[in-house]
Amino acid sequence: MARRIDVTGADGVRLAAWEFGDPPKDGADPAESAAQHAPGVFLLHGLMGRASHWASTARRLSGRYRAVALDQRGHGRSDKPPQASFTRGAYVDDAEAALEQLGLGPTVLIGHAMGALTAWQLAAKRPDLVRGLIVCDMRASALGAASQREWAEWFKAWPVPFATLADVRKWFGEDDPWVERPNPARGEFYAEVMAESPDGWRPVFDPEQMLRSRETWVFDAHWEELAQVRCPALVVRGLDGELGRAEAQEMVRVLPRGQYAEVADAGHLVHYDQPETWLAAIEPFLDSLGTP
Repeated sequence: MARRIDVTGADGVRLAAWEFGDPPKDGADPAESAAQHAPGVFLLHGLMGRASHWASTARRLSGRYRAVALDQRGHGRSDKPPQASFTRGAYVDDAEAALEQLGLGPTVLIGHAMGALTAWQLAAKRPDLVRGLIVCDMRASALGAASQREWAEWFKAWPVPFATLADVRKWFGEDDPWVERPNPARGEFYAEVMAESPDGWRPVFDPEQMLRSRETWVFDAHWEELAQVRCPALVVRGLDGELGRAEAQEMVRVLPRGQYAEVADAGHLVHYDQPETWLAAIEPFLDSLGTP
């Protein structure tokens, strides 16, 4: 099961955190009860994602860890204020505030794409809160203006509203020009971020907010923050993902305590494409950290 815990972002934005695992017994306070018995893992989704995308990972880990995933600002069930800040600092401050309110630190941060960047920036900023880091398919190099333009055009190409969830799955899994070959997992991934409206199915996020979020990192490289991460760190890439092998291995070299793993038959959505192989890649690293 997943239980919602409301937390407050650094500038007052309401955020939804989701704890996976069995509920506490005898009316005990959930956060305090779990924290007393298990080390924490804190999971951060990528751009356009939501906490539920971590469900299979979190449920598997919840037997040994207090597993909590966060809907980041503008995503999932968290607030989406029109005038909210979507800077890198805002995302990092939210994660920091959530960890402190949940009493989860020192924790292992697990992040995918944008969430991985947030994770390593937080690990660099607050080493006292982070005892391990897993980076899933996120580049440290600058992507540039062309990449941002491509994303803006891609959002315009979405045939919203979708008539049914089956149409969502088909478009993102087969018909999307960015799909090189049929990918049912990708279709399911995007079906999870749609909500029914009077005229059909639309994303739960505002595409303009997503572009605002993305433009705060695509023009800059992030090697410096990576080099400031002092805890053990694992860089994981899908063989067909966006993070190339050479860049991933350079990230491992830059990380003071970096390690490397790759997942076959996986694209950018590594943990969603191949959940069992992904878990097999990260569990030895988690085991090596021991308990805090």
